[in-house]
Amino acid sequence: MTNATRRSLHGLAELVLAGPQHRASGTIRLRVTQDGFATVAGPDLRVNADALFAGGRRVPLAGRTLRELADEAGVGIGAPEGIYADGSGAGPDDRVVLDGAGEILGAFAAGDAALRTLGGEAAPVLWPEHFDVGVSLDEVNYGVSAGDTAIDEPYAYIGPWTPRTGDFWNMSFGAGRPVREVPDIAAFFAEGRRLAAQG
Repeated sequence: MTNATRRSLHGLAELVLAGPQHRASGTIRLRVTQDGFATVAGPDLRVNADALFAGGRRVPLAGRTLRELADEAGVGIGAPEGIYADGSGAGPDDRVVLDGAGEILGAFAAGDAALRTLGGEAAPVLWPEHFDVGVSLDEVNYGVSAGDTAIDEPYAYIGPWTPRTGDFWNMSFGAGRPVREVPDIAAFFAEGRRLAAQG
């Protein structure tokens, strides 16, 4: 996986899925699918490791710009407006790079499954701002990120709203571990939940 791949997938999520969805349906929330990610409301759009699906159409991703993909999907290119300041940094004319895309999409699928073991009423959300899938439960954020300046690869994280101390809490926001080093993400979340409850 390369930073260019992460930026491409993040750009797809933000400019081609979340932005058009927000303009049409008023939400930026996306969802993880078995092999990629998708909108939760109209327009019906889905991405996997090599294609964009728009309704019944399959549009190959490789070598295409984000603008070309949005045009073929019949949606206007652009991030959600007035919602957040950060984002992918991708532009409409960036070409999609897919080298190692399966690593990110696999991490999201594993994270989504692990998040569902926590219980609670909140379904996992793939957020287009930071490109992570997560839930909040009892004032603690749990999730899997595609990678960022904190950890430059897909990682699982636990972020208590009130900082905790101790060996488990290895990041300024709480705890983070590269997915490749976490054989059981659900167990990692469960341990973090137990320790967070201790205060």
